[in-house]
Amino acid sequence: MTQRLVVGLTGATGAAYALRLLRRARELGVQTHLIATPAGILNAHHELGLDRSALEAEADHAYSPGDVGACIASGSFTTAAMVVAPCSMKSLAAIAHGLGDNLLTRAADVTLKERRRLVLMVRETPLNLAHLRNMVAVTEMGGICFPPLPAFYHHPKSIDEMVAETVERVLELCGIAAAAPKAWNGL
Repeated sequence: MTQRLVVGLTGATGAAYALRLLRRARELGVQTHLIATPAGILNAHHELGLDRSALEAEADHAYSPGDVGACIASGSFTTAAMVVAPCSMKSLAAIAHGLGDNLLTRAADVTLKERRRLVLMVRETPLNLAHLRNMVAVTEMGGICFPPLPAFYHHPKSIDEMVAETVERVLELCGIAAAAPKAWNGL
């Protein structure tokens, strides 16, 4: 059976992570299910020059955030994992408090209740106490807060290389066996 990956895109900066995730998943034969919030689309347009249709064309399936009856809103729809890339503090708060008020937060809630892997690429600095408490709450529920901080010990030569390496690490966390992050082999 083909692995399925749910990808959420919110209004935090870092739309390049979602785009790279969708493209790399396709290369690896992973079926993608995209939910992009209106603020996520605004960011994709500002940062990448993509409109909703161009972004959705990168996914196998795309859903409106208001489509709470979509297949990914049910635990009976088996997925390998869900990644929110990037994850705004607003979406983090909604997920941390179980507010399934749109398809993205409902799919995240389903991922947690089914004990599947949820990876939130949280984007904000500096962090205030509410942000930290929400990250703790998600972690206590089994989610993974993964701020997309680049690793420099591999000497990346471009932003694209940093984004690609971060995405490989996320895909590995999601249980995608073909993901190939660079391993640290010591000094």
